[in-house]
Amino acid sequence: MRENVVQAALRHKVIAIARGVAPEQSLPLARALYAGGIRLLELTFAQKEPESFRQTAASIARLRQEFGEEMFMGAGTVLTVEQAELAHEAGAQFIVSPDVNADVIRRTVELDMASFPGAMTPTEVMTAHRAGADLVKLFPVARLGAAYVKDLVAPISHVPLLAVGGVNVDNAAEFLKAGCVGVGVGGQLVNKEKIAAGDWAGITETARRMMAVVEQG
Repeated sequence: MRENVVQAALRHKVIAIARGVAPEQSLPLARALYAGGIRLLELTFAQKEPESFRQTAASIARLRQEFGEEMFMGAGTVLTVEQAELAHEAGAQFIVSPDVNADVIRRTVELDMASFPGAMTPTEVMTAHRAGADLVKLFPVARLGAAYVKDLVAPISHVPLLAVGGVNVDNAAEFLKAGCVGVGVGGQLVNKEKIAAGDWAGITETARRMMAVVEQG
């Protein structure tokens, strides 16, 4: 499973990030994103609300049942081994973190889930890579800029990087051209105003625009 997820991330290039989405909204959201070409979806744990962890895991399980192998489901903002294990029990296929935690990376790999930890500096990127990360999430990439990505990739081009944090339709191509293999997109793709309005067609259209950008890049 792990290798299939990695290959899907490299092929489709976009991971949609769903943060703060209510359980009853997760299924129509996933359907709208899928219709727009998105094939990887990350549901994040709300770290300030530990009581919601199992609810998030239940949403992941529901989406896995709905989509099977047609769309890959992951857990985001995973900070502990226990959270990685909870996500695995729910059927998560990849784990995304904002930091480099070697224990989380190793446990993720042991459980045959793809590991996408977050890093900013060359040292953090290489620490994640050596711990077994499949792709490293360069975060927060919009504040760092495409020039930073290009400089970082030059000496460590063997480590595949995902651009995450402030990525949108307008700047995604810059990060791909600078050397990233894919992007993670939150607010623009998983737009809370459109979700609240039930504008699923609008979400699908944004997803289509994003996929058109990365396919050209």
